[in-house]
Amino acid sequence: MLNARSLFKVVVAGLVLLSTLAHADMTIEIVGGGSGKHAIAIAPFRDETTRLRDPVTPVVRSDLTLSGLFRVLDPSSLPETPFGAGSIHYPVWSAAGAQSLAIGTVSDAGNGKVTIAFSLMDVAQHKQLTGGQFTVTPDQGRPVGHKIADMIYQAITGQRGIFATRIAYVLKQGGSYQLQIADVDGARAQTILRSREPIMSPAWAPDGRRLAYVSFETHKPVVWVQDLATGRRYAAANFKGSNSGPAWSPDGSRLAVVLTSSGNSEVYVLNGGTPHRLTYSDAIDTEPSWSPDGAKILFVSDRTGGPQIYSMSADGGPAKRLTWQGGYNVSPKLSPDGSTLAYIQRQGGGFRVMMQDMATGDVRVLSSDPYNERPSFAPNGQMVLYASQQGGQSVLYAATLDGSSKVKLAVLNGEVQDPAWGPFDPN
Repeated sequence: MLNARSLFKVVVAGLVLLSTLAHADMTIEIVGGGSGKHAIAIAPFRDETTRLRDPVTPVVRSDLTLSGLFRVLDPSSLPETPFGAGSIHYPVWSAAGAQSLAIGTVSDAGNGKVTIAFSLMDVAQHKQLTGGQFTVTPDQGRPVGHKIADMIYQAITGQRGIFATRIAYVLKQGGSYQLQIADVDGARAQTILRSREPIMSPAWAPDGRRLAYVSFETHKPVVWVQDLATGRRYAAANFKGSNSGPAWSPDGSRLAVVLTSSGNSEVYVLNGGTPHRLTYSDAIDTEPSWSPDGAKILFVSDRTGGPQIYSMSADGGPAKRLTWQGGYNVSPKLSPDGSTLAYIQRQGGGFRVMMQDMATGDVRVLSSDPYNERPSFAPNGQMVLYASQQGGQSVLYAATLDGSSKVKLAVLNGEVQDPAWGPFDPN
């Protein structure tokens, strides 16, 4: 966990490149509640079990539940399933407690493809809120389910859904480390890198097609960038000393890193491979993170004693201290709108996820478990992903910003570290 890969420790290791399906699966477990959720019924899509490898309905139900904003009605309590907007008997669905109703069908489209069509209906107003159809191969039920959940989420909340996004993390199984990517619900996990030595700090490029990470194959930390589609990679930072802490600028043109080529741990920005030094101090400066507009870089420094979070211009200049509560604050991440700072604070013998209002400076605890690390915002800013330790096992949590609802993504037969929530698909 975090104290073993802390601000002041570097592990030297070796690396082997691999691309394969992951052997560890995730299971969603809802561990938090919350009131005022939107009640929605997801009727089973007609013919989905015979025409699709993975039915759509369970994916949509799981996604909306994961968000913490919906109360998905128990399928066993639903009225007879309608298959068209004209066949809906709205009083029956209203009596069942549904505020909205999603219905759909899967039909043969020819040439080995199927058409998945759906409609989202407002039960009180008897009108369609959104809908669409997708002509795909029968093995695309799961990704289409994520897209449908995104459309439903946006129609109800007015905000873009995050269910078609992906997450990255490092999975440790015995003496093996794997860099994995997966759907946001933990499904379709793939191992893009495997090593008998540690892998650290995966960071998504804004295009969602590349990952930067730290490997140790040359017996020192080196920052690599890997294309997820082709597996091709290159060493983005391989300078004298240690190279670590990669963080992409919002436009994807620059990479902030931590280098010790000067003899001390300092923050640099790589532009075309040339390092531009930002910090100048006798302290340890590390863990850079960009502001959403790309104008500033946040970082961690122990220049005033214990590690605290600072901000400075992305072009260099004076640093401003951001955290004042607690003597140990690390792993800063700003929300996509820049209004909230998430970070890790040491409290007693544990590490908690903290949320700080950037306008008022007010701070509150998000996580309930004592050992947590690496908070990462969903691209719509409505949830936070972080790693936690529970009962001797490392797991992932996705929590709403107020902490009222959270989902545990339990990794089987392994420990999960360094989670990073990927961006929206630019397409």
